[in-house]
Amino acid sequence: MALSDASPTSLAGIGVSPGLVAGPVARMAPGIPEPEVAVLDAARDLDKECERIEAAAQTVKKGLELSAAQAKGEGRTLLETTAQMAADPTLTSSAQAMVRERKLVPERAVWEAAGTLSSMLESLGGYMAERTRDVADVRDRIVAVLTDSPMPGIPMLPEPFILVAEDLAPADTALLDPEKVIAFITSEGGPTSHTAILARALGMPAIVGTGAEVVDALHDGDIVLVDGTKGVITLNPDEDALRRAKELASRVRVFNGDGATKDGREVQLLANVGDAAGARSAAEAGAMGVGLFRTEFCFLDQPEEPTIEAQVEAYTGVLAAFPGKKVVVRTLDAGADKPLPFLTDATEANPALGVRAYRTTRRDPDVLEHQLEALAKAEAATEAKVWVMAPMISTADEAKAFTDKARSYGLKTAGMMIEVPSAALMADKLFEHADFASVGTNDLTQYVMAADRLLSSLADLSTAWQPAVLRLIKQACDGAAPRGRPVGVCGEAAADPALATVLVGLGVASLSMTARALPDVDAVMKSVTFEECQELARIAIDSATAEDARTAVRAKLPILEELGL
Repeated sequence: MALSDASPTSLAGIGVSPGLVAGPVARMAPGIPEPEVAVLDAARDLDKECERIEAAAQTVKKGLELSAAQAKGEGRTLLETTAQMAADPTLTSSAQAMVRERKLVPERAVWEAAGTLSSMLESLGGYMAERTRDVADVRDRIVAVLTDSPMPGIPMLPEPFILVAEDLAPADTALLDPEKVIAFITSEGGPTSHTAILARALGMPAIVGTGAEVVDALHDGDIVLVDGTKGVITLNPDEDALRRAKELASRVRVFNGDGATKDGREVQLLANVGDAAGARSAAEAGAMGVGLFRTEFCFLDQPEEPTIEAQVEAYTGVLAAFPGKKVVVRTLDAGADKPLPFLTDATEANPALGVRAYRTTRRDPDVLEHQLEALAKAEAATEAKVWVMAPMISTADEAKAFTDKARSYGLKTAGMMIEVPSAALMADKLFEHADFASVGTNDLTQYVMAADRLLSSLADLSTAWQPAVLRLIKQACDGAAPRGRPVGVCGEAAADPALATVLVGLGVASLSMTARALPDVDAVMKSVTFEECQELARIAIDSATAEDARTAVRAKLPILEELGL
């Protein structure tokens, strides 16, 4: 790695995946250029030109499906979802209409049709607005096929590199090879974007939301140091910094399935999974069980409700990976950022506050009934211990209705997610019915701070370090304690080793995260006593701001610096 004579320069963004690595910059190739506004020659057959659009879309769809077959876990799910976007008749039929009515060349028609679709999605906000990146990716791929241009994607280089881009499409992120792409930096994106979530799943340091001026300052071949914890990029790092990064990268930490504080208080370190392959990987990584099985990930591409038999098969695959261990199953979290065609209304003006998750039972109670029946059958066919919970529980009546229904199917342990502030504030009443709860910090933070968690411009608000969020988690734990009900955390917050100590100090009994985060969280947890966790929790909730809380807690954990976290 050649060093520059220039002095080190620090640049900043949002650190979304921890780790410290150094390497040369490789910039993402420019996207497909916007086609010129051009019309077809009068001699061209319009029907054939329309057929070319359909054929190109199918080519892209098949290519993405092939890539999905090679990917794992969330990466596969994202690729499958993007493949469905390529086949979306809304895009292709709109483009074909422009060919017939305005005689536009196919590539221009696709470009304009994609623009119209993106504008519609942006107007819906939330997750639907996030899908505009998928639309742009599919648009570029279809145009590349139509114009016989190179397909957009990740640079192919012989040596490991740090990828720099404006943003990464889910299809690109899902196929990142950690052996080649050792970190990435993007000018756009936020802490809960698809790219951020996948970076954490891959254990890859990542910084997003830097702004164009930072990305523009990085050129192919520049040597940079990426600190994914602090969100700091060092251009032209000195030899000492490079040596430390190399040393940290060479360390291999493993988790032995024995989560606990320094003084021996058990802390269950669990995994978030979305399918059987992810469950098997989590088991291999030492996870003490599953803290969040996202059942909707099995069916995101399904136009109709899956049969009970199909559900049993999908659930059994996950449960079988954890014989004798706890598997916390979330019933369908449909709506907002995870629309299911057979269950959610895509026309809702504000889907994050609409009929989503458990609220879909108001309209389609049978879907939940079928899922509970399938879960009971899957549990009977395996040795796993199923804990079932419903997302978006808001009232004691909802907690009672769900837990009664789950138990009626023979599912003995039934609980709820705490994602809505009312559930935390009224936890003592909800725990009269629920056997346990899991805090979804992503949504809880969004609702407490009134900030769309997908907006990079509000990233400072969209963090579980917010003292207001932490106080609500404490209230939830305090409401559970008199009845001895366990409270876990399954949001992105659980994967932050420093924040994990705070959560345990607040009374949280289990932490569920991407399997890659288990060794880091375990190492930090074993460095502190439970009493020290309680003190760190007091420091955090007494802080005035999220940054104050984070800085003060991290200052009390010198092991973070030792581990490069």
